[in-house]
Amino acid sequence: MDKLLLVDDEKDVQYSFRRIFSSPDVELTTADSGEEALKLIPKVKPDLVLMDVRMGGITGLETLRRLRQLDSKLPVIMMTAYGTTQTAIEAMKYGAYDYLLKPFDVPKLKEVVFAALKAAHDMQQVVSYQPLLESEDYEVGVVGRSETMQRVFKLIGQLAASDATALITGESGTGKELVARAIYHHSLRSTKPFLAINCAAIPENLLESELFGHEKGAFTGATAQRIGKFEQCNGGTIFLDEIGDMSLPTQTKILRVLQNGSFERVGGNSPVKVDVRVIAATNKPLEKAVAAREFREDLFYRLNVVRIQIPALRERRDDIRLLVNYFLQKFARSQKQLPKSISSEVITEFESYHWPGNVRELENVIQRSIVIAKGDAILKGDIPSEICTGRVVPTNAAPVAPVPLSESESPVSSIPSSGSSPIPLAPSDLVSMAGLLFQWARKDSKLKIIPTVERELIIHALAETKGNQVQAAKLLGITRATLRKRVDKFGIKQLLSIT
Repeated sequence: MDKLLLVDDEKDVQYSFRRIFSSPDVELTTADSGEEALKLIPKVKPDLVLMDVRMGGITGLETLRRLRQLDSKLPVIMMTAYGTTQTAIEAMKYGAYDYLLKPFDVPKLKEVVFAALKAAHDMQQVVSYQPLLESEDYEVGVVGRSETMQRVFKLIGQLAASDATALITGESGTGKELVARAIYHHSLRSTKPFLAINCAAIPENLLESELFGHEKGAFTGATAQRIGKFEQCNGGTIFLDEIGDMSLPTQTKILRVLQNGSFERVGGNSPVKVDVRVIAATNKPLEKAVAAREFREDLFYRLNVVRIQIPALRERRDDIRLLVNYFLQKFARSQKQLPKSISSEVITEFESYHWPGNVRELENVIQRSIVIAKGDAILKGDIPSEICTGRVVPTNAAPVAPVPLSESESPVSSIPSSGSSPIPLAPSDLVSMAGLLFQWARKDSKLKIIPTVERELIIHALAETKGNQVQAAKLLGITRATLRKRVDKFGIKQLLSIT
């Protein structure tokens, strides 16, 4: 349950908040003054405080200043009907999470409140990075015994003791945000705010305002000054997830913050100084983005001070049993039940599966299996069928010997048709396929592998999509114009009679 503390001496405002947040998931406590709020906070232990600037007794700003001395991580949203630039600056200087003007726009109010609650939970959630969790107090952990994860743990420890910028790379679902929060919780800034922003989830035209704020009238709809995440996080740590999706103009502002700790709000002319540690993450190869001029080279080097590469789950299969046990314990605690057991047959299937969604997919499968399981144990019938049918060759397995082909046999034409089940590919599958292709090429000195494979793939894509070039191009990961050129080049149009 989320606990809100409203500090406002107007009874009408208190009544409105009780109606707006009348939910069994929210507990609202009210205080008429700053003095009363400071007494209530140790007893109530709220997740978020919403406080008026002007009240009888000590002001909201003075209350905020004293509250910061008690708990610097507790988010506080300041509210007033008399908004001035100076008041906003003072509120943010004392560490307010955000600043709202009365009368409230209810959807906007809820948006800010729930964002602040998420930030509060992120800051309170301790992330361990031990090979084994020794305490059940840990709700979230970066878990692993494998050598690759041991290297990650060492880097987390080294980064936690410094204030260096870090770049976390790895596939989606590997736990990049958990690693970022582990760095934060063990750092010198652990008593200060932590905010996570997914750069890919926010529209490009709004991301700059979200990060740096905007002045009133900066653009259509900017009816009041907005304080951005960097100001809200002053003194703390900001986590920029999926930074590879950030536009070049916003990258320039991020670079300036890293260089001299200042920026300008959208529509503003005065520089704003902040002291924020930046941890960035991406699942994209930034070096390629730099080469393609899609990502600033100077920003890349500023971010890439210390890099942590998170391995994919298929590259750390030794950790699967440990992760399964961890998630069983985690869900049991959250549901206040005894943890379910799991059959060795299921563990074997898990250790053979390729896990394209990585640790996040494993967590979802465990949660689903707990719900589906009819007894106290998770059996093979309780897990998704694709876990058992997915063809996988472990990345540490010995190379697969090529299968001899006849002179006329095409290895590409043996790809399953639309009636077959899809076969997920592991890196070793591609190595094996390459071996088959090279063996085929040695038997035919006139064969050119790349054009031949490209032609076969286009034929199969068009057959799979019944000649629909738009869908075929999407399936192949190319544009429709490129597909048309290849169709003409290889004479495929006449072969398949497509339009």
